[in-house]
Amino acid sequence: MGRKVNFIVLTVLVLISFITGITASPGADWAEVMESNPGDVAWMVVASAFVLLMTPGLAFFYGGMVDRKNVISTMLQSFVALGVISILWVVVGFSLCFGDSIGGIIGNPLTFMNFKGVGAAPHPEIGSSIPFLLFALFQLKFAIITPALITGSMAGRIRFRSYILFMVLFSLFIYAPLAHMTWHPDGLLMNLGVLDFAGGTVVHMSAGFAALAGAVFLGPRKNPRLDHANIPFIILGTGLLWFGWFGFNAGSALGANDDAVLAFANTHFASAAGMITWIFFERFQGRKMNAVGACIGAIVGLVAITPAAGFVTIQESILIGFTAALVSNWAIARQKRGGLDDTLDVFPSHGVGGMVGMVLTGVFASEVGLTSGEYATFTWHLIALIGTAVFTFAGSYGIFSLVDQIIPVRVSGWQETLGLDESQHGEQLD
Repeated sequence: MGRKVNFIVLTVLVLISFITGITASPGADWAEVMESNPGDVAWMVVASAFVLLMTPGLAFFYGGMVDRKNVISTMLQSFVALGVISILWVVVGFSLCFGDSIGGIIGNPLTFMNFKGVGAAPHPEIGSSIPFLLFALFQLKFAIITPALITGSMAGRIRFRSYILFMVLFSLFIYAPLAHMTWHPDGLLMNLGVLDFAGGTVVHMSAGFAALAGAVFLGPRKNPRLDHANIPFIILGTGLLWFGWFGFNAGSALGANDDAVLAFANTHFASAAGMITWIFFERFQGRKMNAVGACIGAIVGLVAITPAAGFVTIQESILIGFTAALVSNWAIARQKRGGLDDTLDVFPSHGVGGMVGMVLTGVFASEVGLTSGEYATFTWHLIALIGTAVFTFAGSYGIFSLVDQIIPVRVSGWQETLGLDESQHGEQLD
């Protein structure tokens, strides 16, 4: 049964796409009302391509970190999301995220099923200066990288077919509600005043707590020792992620405007602060300043600035990167002492980094943060943080349990010892 599940799921998605496509309406009610801004369109096409590049960048980052017998499998776990989530997004994922709101929690799956009405006309409330199709493509790249981020916590021991099924269910039942609540004009968190410029809760906290659930569910590896297969891969992946993150954050302004410039600058300086803080703190603790630490610090800075990118000053972005690097460094050390086998430290990097970013957004956000004498935004950020953590961890653990009943999530002992490259894919490094 387990061997047939993924093929059946894919077949159903393709058939739904084809059948609904026959009757899909070619346009939307607002088609003759709104016009695109050519400058915004040009920037958002580029930004969308930048964000797509982040997923191959993540593949190199994770692939370089694992041992040699798991490099291909780890990279493919990121890369395959480009295919799986793209089809899911067209059929129903985009509707669940941005369709007509159902109680501010989730979108109506029929609103834009099979991209019905998603065309060249801008939406009056969502990205009103760019084609709605372009907005959908930009948001797709966020949906792709989120489940890919999770895989680092389970590297070396998760069955590939199980991961694909988990990815589909996570995207439908965890990612989609968070995206809708946070970014839809009628979303619950949006209307409570929660600020998440580019995905602190939707992407990084959700991936971080899902990674924590995966690490707890699968348990430790048989051999917890980790020898990085290729440190130049890690550096290359970091560079691609840093580059792509400009589209991730600055693109979330949804236009070529002042907010995009501010987010672009904040993204860079927070990452720089995270990098140098990490390596100097390592030296302060008596360890060598190494390339892997520099890369992790840069990524943590990028994670932390993501929710705040368009709401804070450059000076505050540097402080955010500095703070997140210290907190995440401490969290990694604490996690290792606690015995939790989060292989590539996804939770301390993305989960903890995302939480630091959300808290500090509530502190520094222009006009509505604590530093402006306002308390409501900070309070709602704390509530959203707790709610997101509980929802994502519990929901992801439940999905892992469900998937395990269909296809065992963890590989067998001999497959783990052999390595996932050979046991899952019949391939290996030369």
